[in-house]
Amino acid sequence: MVNAMEYRLGVLGGMGPQATNTFYQFVIDRTDARSDQEHVNALILSDSGMPDRTGAILGTEEQRKAVFNRLLSDARLLENAGCTVIAVPCNTSHFFLDEVQKHISIPILHMIRETALYLAAQGKRRPGILATDGTIQTGLYQKEFAAQGIEALTPSPEAQKLVMSLIYDDVKAGRDGDPAKFAAIHRDLAAKGCDCGVLACTELSVFADKHHLPPFYTDAMAVLAERAVQACHKPLRTIFIK
Repeated sequence: MVNAMEYRLGVLGGMGPQATNTFYQFVIDRTDARSDQEHVNALILSDSGMPDRTGAILGTEEQRKAVFNRLLSDARLLENAGCTVIAVPCNTSHFFLDEVQKHISIPILHMIRETALYLAAQGKRRPGILATDGTIQTGLYQKEFAAQGIEALTPSPEAQKLVMSLIYDDVKAGRDGDPAKFAAIHRDLAAKGCDCGVLACTELSVFADKHHLPPFYTDAMAVLAERAVQACHKPLRTIFIK
């Protein structure tokens, strides 16, 4: 039996570094702690040298294998360091994680699956998915949401270009992000009849952390942070998932 002090969260991050930083802040914010010792024990691996996941998914088998092997190596490093559960604050990398899970003995929290369960519990049925081209084209969210009876909708081609620009031209480039781009994306989702939106890229979580977004949006990384706190057997602070 593992006592609460022996649970250790492994964060497989660096995709990108700012998203990893924001994720850890989410974990801190969602832990009902009143001293250092009451917080989650965590080991953060920020592997910023990880090849681009979208590029690999849409590229060659060799590119995909390179990303998989690096993710597996990092997961094994965290496992061997005594972590009891792993969180990966990168949506696109989830393309590889079920296969990575087969090769390690500690659980990997599945951000997309957990978000689908969260939205199903909220009674949502038509979420708009804001994610990278790689995440969209592989159907990662569509598959997990369909399993919960949820129809995942994606932006129009024009709006998807704005999503990618926010992710790569703004947040990954160290900028706060352009609210005008997001406003255009929001109008696109509203026109499609979405009953909510999902921030399905951790760079968009960084954007949301800097800009006030309406409760229409659920942040998948915030869901992951809550599940990480629970997996480490720490009490949750009562706050609303962004």
